Amino acid sequence: MHRSVSDYMSEFDDIPGTRVYTTRRARQGYWLNQFCMSLMKPENRERWRADEAAYLADWKLTDAQKEAVLARDYNRLLDLGGNIYYLAKLFSTDGQSFVQAVSTMTGMSVEDYKAMMMAGGRSPDGVRSIREGT
Repeated sequence: MHRSVSDYMSEFDDIPGTRVYTTRRARQGYWLNQFCMSLMKPENRERWRADEAAYLADWKLTDAQKEAVLARDYNRLLDLGGNIYYLAKLFSTDGQSFVQAVSTMTGMSVEDYKAMMMAGGRSPDGVRSIREGT
């Protein structure tokens, strides 16, 4: 049985709590990720800290992306094409470590998140499919 590429790719959206960074997401998040990369330069971080909304106005982000950036809604940013390694530039600019930022994405405290990861990460048991609920 042959499946279409579209059917195959749609299966990635059925993994609970996971966003697979596909070419579609890469295209969707191009300017978002470019904005994040701009924060590698000290002069850009200074401009960003001085007036976040004005700095964002210089970028071709969607309104939804701008809102999510300003809210620091990292899960939403992933949905809107953000790549976690580019988003790291944003939370680093805010003075957050990777662990601190990612723990907010899980709804766990930093301590609980660290403990989970030190114990081997999330259990593979549980819901494995959003559509099937299993």
